[in-house]
Order: sequence, then structure tokens, then C-alpha cells
Amino acid sequence: MAEKLHIIPHQHAVSKEDRERQNGHKGYVLWFTGLSGSGKSTVASAVERELHQRGIRTYILDGDNVRSGLNSDLDFSAASREENIRRIAHVSALMKDAGIVVLSAFVSPYQKDRDFVRACSNGDFSELFISTPLEVCEARDTKGLYAKARKGEIKDFTGISAPFEAPIAPQIAVKTEKQT
Repeated sequence: MAEKLHIIPHQHAVSKEDRERQNGHKGYVLWFTGLSGSGKSTVASAVERELHQRGIRTYILDGDNVRSGLNSDLDFSAASREENIRRIAHVSALMKDAGIVVLSAFVSPYQKDRDFVRACSNGDFSELFISTPLEVCEARDTKGLYAKARKGEIKDFTGISAPFEAPIAPQIAVKTEKQT
């Protein structure tokens, strides 16, 4: 803990406002949350495509992609899930400050973790709940994860053996079983 006393963030010559002026838009974090198989990455990709066509600089951070690199040292325990989201919150905030609209698609099952992301984003944040019922996600099961979780082959699986706390007041809720 004492080592943190010696950390003094560098003040860069190019500010967040300079980057936003050059881009023609603000940096922002769009946080997509929902069960595995709900359609988070699919919806984030569609939104990114639309924003890109409008000339907005974007980047998608996706749970599987991030866990194959930056967070490959984490498992799916509650502590690792919290650390996963903590790291992504800071990466998302850095990218936002670079003037990018960051589309972060993560199960992020705990409200306290999503609140932490919101705080890191300094108000430039919207929570999008991909509100797909468990039975629909299980029916899709494109990765075969629900079947493995039901057999006990995957422990701490959100929606089966680990909780998912639905967002209290998301800015947008998308019901992918009814909406394309």
C-alpha cells in the first residue's frame, strides 16, 4: 500500500478535450451487461457498426477476448470476476479519455462492479441491459456452456450456480428474444 504514495499521474500535453475536439465527439463508455448468450456482443457489434458509419471512433471490449489476453490469469470465482471488471473499468476509462466510444460487453453479474465502472467513467457512461431470459440463453447455448454448467462441469456459472444481479436502472434494456 505504501508504494501507491509514490504514484503521481503524468499530466499529458494533449488533453482529453483536445482529443475529443480532434475526433469531433466525446469519449464514452457503453456497458453491455446480461447473461452469457444474451446477445451482448452481437448488439454491441451492431451499435459499433452504426457508430462507425457515422464517423465515430469506437472499440469493442468483449469478455472472451479480454480473458484470452489481459485477464487470462483470472478464473470465474467471485473474486476473479470482480478483478476482471475492475481492470476493464480502468481500461474502458483510459480509452474513453483517448476520445473513443468504448463498447464493453461483459456478463458483469454484480451491481457493485457495474457501479464501479460507472464511477471510473466520470459520468460518460451508459448501462445497456441485454435482458434475455435464462431459458432463451440456454436454448441458444452457442458455446455449450449452459449444458456443461448443468452437468456440473463448469462451476460458478452465472445464472446456474452463480448469481446475476439485474441492473436496477439501466439507461437501455434490450429484450433480444423480442427485438432484433
